[in-house]
Amino acid sequence: MLLIEDDTQTASFIQKGLAESGHVADHADNGEDGYHLALTGQYDVLIIDRMLPKKNGLDVIKELREQKIKTPVLILSALGDVDDRVEGLRAGGDDYLVKPYAFSELLARLQALVRRASPAQEQTLLRVHDLQMDLIKHSVTRAGQVIHLQPREFTLLEYLMRHANEVVTRTMLLENVWDYHFDPQTNVIDVHISRLRSKIDRDFSPPLLHTVRGAGYSLHAS
Repeated sequence: MLLIEDDTQTASFIQKGLAESGHVADHADNGEDGYHLALTGQYDVLIIDRMLPKKNGLDVIKELREQKIKTPVLILSALGDVDDRVEGLRAGGDDYLVKPYAFSELLARLQALVRRASPAQEQTLLRVHDLQMDLIKHSVTRAGQVIHLQPREFTLLEYLMRHANEVVTRTMLLENVWDYHFDPQTNVIDVHISRLRSKIDRDFSPPLLHTVRGAGYSLHAS
């Protein structure tokens, strides 16, 4: 991975966390050096701060895309308005994470970008313990029993199953299941999680859908 971040404390924190997670990250503290590293190196993903000296992050991304560099880009920024996020994605970013953020979310997003860029065959059958989702038949079963889900519940469960054993934050759900259409303070996520839990866990054991206090949710067998 390549990290382009001018704040030395932030960069050190991210590099340390990535190393502990088994990743290797090069670092550049300005846009010009970062651009040249991204242009000449081989990276699975680029982590680019938006506000950089010498060349700002969005210009780095735009110029890389003009040079046909398709490496996935995660933008880091303190600018979190919808217009700011849209501008970042339109510049060529693949994901946008607003500061401050939890490292667990940063890592989860990076892993998602790497998976998305991999030419792996799309899964059509998802399984967590005895819970199974067939994306072709659009059906869900647990322990062989059919579970009937509403469309949004199905989408929510699919996202959770694709990220099984990971902590999925409310922000990740809002962006990937609800497409920013709801205010982050809304209880729509809690309502849907509660309904989903009642359908996939109430009559079965062990429970699979867990609330991670202060972080989000995780789908896994106890």
